[in-house]
Amino acid sequence: MTLMSRETSTKAAGSTNSPALDPAERARLESAFSIPRGRFLAGIPIALIVLVWSFNGAEFDFAKLSEGAVNMGEFLSRLFPPDFSKFGTIVELLVETLQMAIVGTVLGGILSLLVAFAASSNIAPRWLYYTARWTMNIIRSVPDLVFALMFVSAVGLGPFAGILAMTLGSIGSIGKIYAEAMEAVDRGPVVAMEAVGASKRQVITYGILPQAAPNLVSYTLLLFEGNVRGATILGLVGAGGIGLELTTAMKMYDYGHLSAIIICIIVLVTVIDQGSALIRRRIT
Repeated sequence: MTLMSRETSTKAAGSTNSPALDPAERARLESAFSIPRGRFLAGIPIALIVLVWSFNGAEFDFAKLSEGAVNMGEFLSRLFPPDFSKFGTIVELLVETLQMAIVGTVLGGILSLLVAFAASSNIAPRWLYYTARWTMNIIRSVPDLVFALMFVSAVGLGPFAGILAMTLGSIGSIGKIYAEAMEAVDRGPVVAMEAVGASKRQVITYGILPQAAPNLVSYTLLLFEGNVRGATILGLVGAGGIGLELTTAMKMYDYGHLSAIIICIIVLVTVIDQGSALIRRRIT
């Protein structure tokens, strides 16, 4: 057998092992992954115009930034060396911040999941879908600090107000992501269950949630990380956590104590981020 005949037989064997893609399916895939070049090129000048307009409206100035670099360097130099003489107080407030984030994430995740069922187009009727979506839009438009001020005036200073603010704020942000994760599931199992007469509850329990579960867990971990960082900000208005101590250190120009607080926050957020990444790798 010649070399050419061997190559021909090898190609023939390969073609039998891997069947050719159906032309209609190939065309569908090519159209799905193709980029409309004309639209892309036409969008570039529009994007540049919007970007320049935004730079001018926001008064972004590279020259002013370079002039202020000296002041930034001076401010950073004041943060060293850090003063850990109040390390016990810092740890105590960080633990309170962590506790706020845990409770806020659990309550916010549960309520967000309930709202997400109503905000998923493949689960809820149209009237409920639009009502839930508009409700989440309204909640998402209000800053968490406003919610914190509202709950501080309602229940007083302390972490309880911060937890309520995080819980309510989570519905607007993570609830939308939960809903989109459930909308993005494969329709095949859902259609099959509906065809054999499964109820809506059965379709959600066995057809939608198992597919969306990895994304829901990943988004919940992301919510927890955000709540840890958010809890440090809510403390600025007296809603518990280490934010109040941070603000006091800044107002008192106690840069050593401020530096120690920042370092401890960085360590806490880094540990949580690494733990969340490990959990995400296990569930995906």
